[in-house]
Amino acid sequence: MKLRDGRRYRRKYRKSILLNDREISALEQYCERYKVKNQSQIIREALFKSILQHYDEDYPTLFSKQELARLEQ
Repeated sequence: MKLRDGRRYRRKYRKSILLNDREISALEQYCERYKVKNQSQIIREALFKSILQHYDEDYPTLFSKQELARLEQ
């Protein structure tokens, strides 16, 4: 991923995950079926898609959920 001025975002932090037999099998089948060469990229994309979705859902508002529900009635 490049910045606008041409510099690259450098990944310098490593995180490890453990997968069970079914999870690794599903990941490998997916990558084979869709010809994914970079498993790290697919995992990273899925992870941050989930994170950003939660950020959108938990975005602070002026009103609580109960107040918003009452106002929508």
